[in-house]
Amino acid sequence: MITFTANASSIITRCSSLRPPRASSSDSAKPTNHRFSPQLNRWSRARSLRSGRKLDRPKPQTPEPTTTTPSTATAVVEAEEEDEEDEEVCEAERGSDEAGKGIYVVSDGTGWTAEHSVNAALGQFDYCLVDHGCPVNTHLFSGIDDVERLMEIIKQAAREGAMLVYTLADPSMAKAAKTACQLWGVPSTDVLGPITEAIASHLGVSPSGLPRGAPGTNSLTEEYFQRIEAIEFTIKQDDGALPNNLNKADMVLAGVSRTGKTPLSIYLAQKGYKVANVPIVMGVKMPSTLFQVDARKVFGLTINPIMLQTIRRARAKSLGFNEDTMSNYSEMGHVRMELEYARKIFAQNPAWPVIEVTGKAIEETAAVVLRLYHDRRQKCSMPRISKRY
Repeated sequence: MITFTANASSIITRCSSLRPPRASSSDSAKPTNHRFSPQLNRWSRARSLRSGRKLDRPKPQTPEPTTTTPSTATAVVEAEEEDEEDEEVCEAERGSDEAGKGIYVVSDGTGWTAEHSVNAALGQFDYCLVDHGCPVNTHLFSGIDDVERLMEIIKQAAREGAMLVYTLADPSMAKAAKTACQLWGVPSTDVLGPITEAIASHLGVSPSGLPRGAPGTNSLTEEYFQRIEAIEFTIKQDDGALPNNLNKADMVLAGVSRTGKTPLSIYLAQKGYKVANVPIVMGVKMPSTLFQVDARKVFGLTINPIMLQTIRRARAKSLGFNEDTMSNYSEMGHVRMELEYARKIFAQNPAWPVIEVTGKAIEETAAVVLRLYHDRRQKCSMPRISKRY
């Protein structure tokens, strides 16, 4: 088996010896029957699926067949036989995949970078996704560290008419992916390669070619343990618990119920920040320690009353409350009174920035919090979030 330690020339030679996957002549008169192998089923454990109304799927374009050697022809026949055996493996998947165009996300690590890059790019197409007739299915394949598995995925992408987005730290693996995609007509994008080359040129040193967390690299860094400690602290400090520890927090979030304090706290904790959150409730005295901590740590959260009422009603129903037992928790009058009460507390503490979270994703609110946090601590003339490696 060729592993990721093979040199680039041997990998490219192997890619060139493989024939592009193509449908049999008997399939030309009927819709393409897409097949999945057990290997792909296992590798695609983490999947972000966007689906919408069912569309007629266009047949993938395949390159003209090339002359192959007897050994290559044998390999192709074996692959086709495996496809026949695997036909019934992913019957349930087949229906969902026919709902939209595919994007295969491949990584030799966790796939976090590639997956989030794809999701960020898809955000530019919200206007034409699910509800407007161009749904997309994304499939994540992580831990792909040898050419055999990489080629199997690219062949499947060619059959499906999917595109490939990849982050492969090993230059020979990345080159093999690029060559195979060109050979088999698969649209592809290398997310990691160009920026790695640019940084290498800027620093004047060569990259290691190893994915983060690979054997021989130190993944249990000080930063890792800081994140674990931050998450443990944040969980213990949730919803106003242990107010005497507020001075130990890097950030303190304050706001009425259902303004997203807890999910925002956990998200920031995963970045290594110790976060406490304090609920603002009418009739309940705020902890005195909240007003004693460094004001640069405290952030107020507010939200549109209509949106807050909608969220609270959904929350109450999920807990099994009906209209009779819901009390005034989601009544508009009570919602407005709570928000006004919170506004007065914020006004009494003008050093606390107040962040409007209406319509914002957790990541967007976190970006605002982090920018303000770092600007206030570093007193930068230009807004930035600084980090030393």
